[in-house]
Amino acid sequence: MSKLLQSIDDRTRLAGTNRIEILLFSLGVDQISGREEVFGINVFKVREVMLVPEITRAPEMPDGIEGMVSLRGSTVPVINLIRYIGFGDECKPNIMMVTEYNTNIQGFLVSSVDTIERLAWEDIRSPPSLLDSQHGGLITAVTEMDDRGLVMIMDVEKVLVDVGGISQTESSFGNIPRIGDISRRVIFADDSSVAREQIKRTFEEMGVEYHATVNGLEAWNLLQEIAADAESRNQPVSEQIQLILTDIEMPEMDGYVLTQKVKGDDRFNDIPVVMHSSLSTQANEILGRSVGVDAYVPKFKPEELASTVLQLLSESREKPVLAADMAE
Repeated sequence: MSKLLQSIDDRTRLAGTNRIEILLFSLGVDQISGREEVFGINVFKVREVMLVPEITRAPEMPDGIEGMVSLRGSTVPVINLIRYIGFGDECKPNIMMVTEYNTNIQGFLVSSVDTIERLAWEDIRSPPSLLDSQHGGLITAVTEMDDRGLVMIMDVEKVLVDVGGISQTESSFGNIPRIGDISRRVIFADDSSVAREQIKRTFEEMGVEYHATVNGLEAWNLLQEIAADAESRNQPVSEQIQLILTDIEMPEMDGYVLTQKVKGDDRFNDIPVVMHSSLSTQANEILGRSVGVDAYVPKFKPEELASTVLQLLSESREKPVLAADMAE
């Protein structure tokens, strides 16, 4: 698994290529299907892979937390994905994947890990509604590989919310600023149902109107419709939409490519793009700058999201609309 130690510079080369590297893993044999299903997780979120270490099981641990391990001087919570997804006690964990989300470190117990595959996002699709409902929103995307069949990409953010690793209490929204009396509209794209609900709640608390989309391609198609409508009315697009918020990892078109398309289209010159992701802050600042984002906000920090959006919307409101812009 030496590829997990790639530098940020190496991974930056993927930005804008609409590609992702995923680590394939198994949770054992599904007792219902009788197959060893294949799952995937973004390599960029995996710090290392190891045999299951000794786990300390303390009382009063949150539901879903297997226990904790000491890892290089840090205490890391451990989540048993096999138990979480309900594959049964017959499936035993052999491997722990150490992952990072929003600078939080946690271990995930799995049956085995396979290879790292580089895939094109256009070959990765949103899951069928039946599969999505069967797994309760746990599967955020699917792709098909010739030698492995269907590969399911897991929404690890949902796992962390369910087991208490990400707090979404009322206090998280306690100091959300209001936008004021002037109507502001935002388009956002995110394939995680958990993240979409948090974003919606934040915008509703702010008093901001929003259009929600589930991936970059859907957001881009909507932006094209809005731009065409604005052109037919002889008005700038910024009259109809004032900000774009995008996740990075999304089926069909990722946030890097969406940002590149927006920044490469003069019709959207006055519209800021905010990157909103659970990848580490350092990594996103580097990758985001490479495609021209205006700001980065880590996921599941609604007050920080609201503050950043408010600042950018306020700045865009102060920019004059020139007659030459409208004529174009």
